[in-house]
Amino acid sequence: MCTVEAENKSRIQELRTLIRQHNVAYYESDSPSISDQEWDQMMRELKELEKRYPETYDLESPSETVGGSPSQIFAPVKHSVPMMSLDNAFDDSELDQWIKKIDRKLTDHGSVSEYCCELKFDGLAISIRYHNGKLVQAATRGDGLTGEDVTHNVLTIKDIPKYIDGAPELLEVRGEVYLRISEFEKLNAASEKSGGKTYVNPRNAAAGSLRQKNSTIAAKRNLSFWAYQIGNISEGTDLKSHFETLEYLRSLGLPVNQNAKRISNGKEGLREYIKDYRARKSEFDYEFDGIVIKVDSLGIQTVLGATAKAPRWALAFKLPPEEQTTKLLDIEISIGAAGSATPFARLEPIFVGGVTVSTATLHNEDQVRAKDVRPGDTVIVRRAGEVIPEIVGPVLGKRPPNLPKWEFPKVCPSCNAKLTRPSGEARHRCTNYFCPRQVRGRVEHFSQRTAMDIEHLGEQTIDLFINKQLMRDVGDLYSLDFQTIKLFEGFGETSVENLRSAIESSKERTLGNLIFGLSIPHVGRTNADLLAVSFGHLDKLLKASLEELKKIEGLGPVIANSVHNYFREPRHLELLEKLGSAGVNFTGPDVVDVEKTLQGKIIVVTGTLEKFTRDQITEEITSRGGKSPGSVSGKTFALVVGTNPGGSKMRKAEELGVPILDESEFAKLLESGEFN
Repeated sequence: MCTVEAENKSRIQELRTLIRQHNVAYYESDSPSISDQEWDQMMRELKELEKRYPETYDLESPSETVGGSPSQIFAPVKHSVPMMSLDNAFDDSELDQWIKKIDRKLTDHGSVSEYCCELKFDGLAISIRYHNGKLVQAATRGDGLTGEDVTHNVLTIKDIPKYIDGAPELLEVRGEVYLRISEFEKLNAASEKSGGKTYVNPRNAAAGSLRQKNSTIAAKRNLSFWAYQIGNISEGTDLKSHFETLEYLRSLGLPVNQNAKRISNGKEGLREYIKDYRARKSEFDYEFDGIVIKVDSLGIQTVLGATAKAPRWALAFKLPPEEQTTKLLDIEISIGAAGSATPFARLEPIFVGGVTVSTATLHNEDQVRAKDVRPGDTVIVRRAGEVIPEIVGPVLGKRPPNLPKWEFPKVCPSCNAKLTRPSGEARHRCTNYFCPRQVRGRVEHFSQRTAMDIEHLGEQTIDLFINKQLMRDVGDLYSLDFQTIKLFEGFGETSVENLRSAIESSKERTLGNLIFGLSIPHVGRTNADLLAVSFGHLDKLLKASLEELKKIEGLGPVIANSVHNYFREPRHLELLEKLGSAGVNFTGPDVVDVEKTLQGKIIVVTGTLEKFTRDQITEEITSRGGKSPGSVSGKTFALVVGTNPGGSKMRKAEELGVPILDESEFAKLLESGEFN
């Protein structure tokens, strides 16, 4: 494999880890660690790389999931119908591609005669449940399957009726909670005056307000709401289109945005609507970052179905970029978990596309040279799609005379080790494995929820332990001196005991969690589970030959080589010795000589099963020779359905004629390979 391909595949794993960490900060803590544009830039880079290397597909990649996990502060609410995300388009060609995809899908089912266009509000999606007309529950989207109960705060929003006359027995309304620009400006002015927290934009302010434990705070924020969809309903309303649905919601007294429009003249009408509202954007007292385009016919929506993440019948068209000029103060270097050194621009703060931008990535040395930007330049900053900040280039007419070119630094800004650029690669790398920034990245990955799930171990705590020389790798977590930690500022008895308990509990995590947490290049959570099931113990995996690894169905040669090389590194063996001595679980599921009843069969599971955890389901299927991906296709042998199943998987299975099994039939399938 060439070095560029290896680097790109390593970058995929690095991006997945970074995005998961930022998702926790953004969705679960309401304290984003990076700007929206930086997050979206990473997500687009990840999607492009995953498309280029389809063999790296992982159903648990952030590109395949929605939002973040629900916070533990609020009670969890399982959505009866998943709250999905939307696919994006950023220009006319991508809009055309979406329309053509729909046309191909509908070859035998007619064609789309009408669309419905709405503004894409920049707020927080929620689902509101009414029972016999009374508002009984409201929940955030969360991860799409489970959200957070925010009923106490939603009841304070004046726009939302608490009772609806004439409503059916069950009505679940989907919509957006947002903060008007005028209210946002009042909130920030008052907060600044009192020395309190100010918000970056109205979206973050709305999210922070809705997720307050004290409803009196939310009540003072004057939040607003737009309804845009029915999530669930107990009886038929004879609605045949999305536009009729909006009219029905309006008739019930729910606030529905008046700018929704039915489009009957195809692409031309869609483009006119987009052009019109792009020009009028500044007229509104609320922010919207695009146009939502939906197939209007509910019948055709059903035929089109959905992917695991988004409906095929809807698209978010992001409005064109907005550009401003500002001063490039400096070009600095960030160091990633794998040692990659990425230049980024430190900018004089500028308001672009609805947010204040103070940094922008420059990707690598070649990008900086190609754009010829230099500290001290006046530069053009574009917020593409209103989410991605990028430097277009310098304003040469404003360049000071004799301004020197920027040179890539020779040493790491974190540890002063040499920065090298391997032949054939675009990125420089820090050569010090124990660089504090790299150590921090590996510890963050190891402790994340889908790995060893160690709570109370945030970025500042990790940095403190590294700076105090308490930790050089993840193995040192299990030998921390908690008596010394108690002496640090901000660490009382309770916080230290919580951290100690969380680290101790992590020793019992599954072998799959541990393998994933080791940051082995190219090994996602699904492949980590596959390795755990295949070998049953970490010691056996350590001793596995390259040939044995390559024989594992579904692993692939790239991952096999990566795993084999990882366990041949002396420093990795030293790390594993630390973990083993600390009592970390090295034992996987029992590797018994079970009959390969599912050899070559693809079994998809949706919903929650009573007698099987998610990890157990994967183990049971893979140990019998089967595979368990996250989506239904024409190759799927069966779909197993538990409680609160995903609607898109059910629809897809019915559409393709895939057998749908309950839990008892699944048990029979495991035993015999048949379910009848």
